Amino acid sequence: MQSDRRNFIRQSLSAAAAMTVGTTFSHLHARPIEDKVRPRKKPTPAPTIRFSVIGLNHGHIYGQTQAMLRNGGQLVSFYAREPELIAQFSKRYPDAKLARSEHEILEDSSIQLVVSASIPNERAPLGIRVMQHGKDFMVDKPGIISLEQLEQVRRVQKETGRIYSIMYSERFENRATVKAGELVQAGAIGKVIQTIGLGPHRMNINSRPEWFFDKKYYGGIICDIGSHQCDQFLFFTGSTSGSVVASQTGNVHYKQYPAFEDFGDVILRGDKGTGYIRVDWFTPDGLNTWGDGRLTILGTDGFIEIRKNTDIGGRSGGNHLFLVDQKETRYIDCSQQELPYGAQLAHDIVNRTETAMTQAHCFLATELALRAQAEAEKLVIS
Repeated sequence: MQSDRRNFIRQSLSAAAAMTVGTTFSHLHARPIEDKVRPRKKPTPAPTIRFSVIGLNHGHIYGQTQAMLRNGGQLVSFYAREPELIAQFSKRYPDAKLARSEHEILEDSSIQLVVSASIPNERAPLGIRVMQHGKDFMVDKPGIISLEQLEQVRRVQKETGRIYSIMYSERFENRATVKAGELVQAGAIGKVIQTIGLGPHRMNINSRPEWFFDKKYYGGIICDIGSHQCDQFLFFTGSTSGSVVASQTGNVHYKQYPAFEDFGDVILRGDKGTGYIRVDWFTPDGLNTWGDGRLTILGTDGFIEIRKNTDIGGRSGGNHLFLVDQKETRYIDCSQQELPYGAQLAHDIVNRTETAMTQAHCFLATELALRAQAEAEKLVIS
């Protein structure tokens, strides 16, 4: 009888162990729970601000313009020097007046905001002129390409009290990244410890202007692409101060452009977290988009991974968010997530608030990128 009892206990324990192993194995290999952001219907707002555009040298100008048009902005006029860029913009926005000069826009007292994607080294001087004419300024990244320019912009911004907003589009115009901000603020992964931002881009050599290949015009790869990741590092960790631990840049492949950089990476330390950044111009032609941009946000209770532009695992489109916490793995389709930056900036212009982004954050993200660029060791790969 004792033997039968031992056999029964042994068999029961074996069955329980098998069930546990099976359950654990099933949990580890289960498909992620899939969800999607539901679109919210909202009426098109009546125009609340009048804005103009100066400088069309980067295609980001269309995203910047649309961000304001979606959220109560009225496009009044624009100015550029290049006939081909003027023709493209006029075709897209036929109701916008072509100004005879930059001065015509700056002297128009009805214009509250100037939006720009001019050649990068011209952006800070333009922003200074805009602020000195009593207007706010929204500029494509990099909004400032040297520490000397940053000092001048900070001084004029403080003197005038105007808004100098750099549109870090990898956060403001990427729906999955906006959703990640909501989740982090809600405590979905606990306290954020680190961000890892990867910003690969495709070269498209034949379509690039001459200034694209010369650092004196665009500031260098970390100054340019890396400013996106510096912004995200500060935002997701909540850091209000930071320093560059190490950085390196190099031109490891495109030797025909000696003033160009095609690779860079950075380690950052903030008062509330750490960050790693890698940026490059090596997106292969076989990818279905210009770059497999990724952001990983590590928290004490989980992590979020964002596939901004594509999911090479098979899902179509961009704006993919994966969240893993102590309970489950979730996938969220963020393609219908609302983009609040334009509405927030319009609100800030009217009410003199800082809901879109604080001025301190805007300048600190740029400063970290500029310091990482200035302090970078030269990378040589033979």
